[in-house]
Amino acid sequence: MDDIAKVTGIWTRLQNTKILNTMTARMYIAILKFKPLTPLKKGLDSIEINNPRLAIFLCKLIPSQCPFERDLSFFGHILFHIPPMCKLNPLYNELIHLRFRALCYLADVCGEDITSYC
Repeated sequence: MDDIAKVTGIWTRLQNTKILNTMTARMYIAILKFKPLTPLKKGLDSIEINNPRLAIFLCKLIPSQCPFERDLSFFGHILFHIPPMCKLNPLYNELIHLRFRALCYLADVCGEDITSYC
């Protein structure tokens, strides 16, 4: 009775369950291999910031918070909340990382006060 497990309402042996899990994992790996945005992500990660004007431009261009998040209110009462949708952007992490590198360049190399960019 120890080598029997219940899987989706059907009693099967553990060995068959392991084979099924392995096959399912391989199917997901095969589906996820096609990633058309990978060159663009690598391009954003490869940008070197060695110019203060470029760093300031990037800090002003890339927002520090999601600009779409809002509370819609009517006469002081909140009707509904629009959640941040930036996480739906497939390049979100790379853009935030690029902004962070620009801020670090301004603070560490240029010695500027970055509180006005945050």
